Amino acid sequence: MRKLLPSEKAILQHLIFPEPYEVILEETGLPVGALRDDLINLINYRLVEVVNHDSDSINGTSFYDADNLQDFSFRATKTGLKHIRQVV
Repeated sequence: MRKLLPSEKAILQHLIFPEPYEVILEETGLPVGALRDDLINLINYRLVEVVNHDSDSINGTSFYDADNLQDFSFRATKTGLKHIRQVV
């Protein structure tokens, strides 16, 4: 498993349930740019999936706009949850 940065661990611990971008930003206290970069890294490593919070579907989406992450919600994947267990 990939070793996570402290900021990535903090983000992942907030994503047991789907959370909107704004809530993650507020709860982690990370700068906007750092949060954006860490979320994209976590998505690319399949530790986090993107959820369209405008729809009622619980399924993740394969497509997202990296320039407008505030339009989406995020949640940890099965692999991401395993990382959370190792962190705690």
